[in-house]
Amino acid sequence: MLILKIIISVGIILAATGLARRFPSAAGLIGVMPLTGALTLVWIHVENRGDPLVMEKFTKGALWGILPSVLFFLAALWGFKKGFSLSMVLALSFSAWAAAAAVHQWLFR
Repeated sequence: MLILKIIISVGIILAATGLARRFPSAAGLIGVMPLTGALTLVWIHVENRGDPLVMEKFTKGALWGILPSVLFFLAALWGFKKGFSLSMVLALSFSAWAAAAAVHQWLFR
């Protein structure tokens, strides 16, 4: 099962990065599409025998987890507009995401 998860995940990443050469905005859409969430739902369902409580908690966490992800990309957009290097943009973006993720986890304890 682990190998299947890895193959599917890598396939999606490779498709998005390959598409980025010609259609960067479409690749961006694929990179953040709910396909990742849907795959995770499938894996969680299989591994937890469809336990509705586990599924509900994951879905709630994912829904509210969108906000830290939005902050990640807003920080990245701002950093690129300011002309920062990729390493600076990633550091800034992950810092914004980590701060928001900490709040997310605090709220859902």
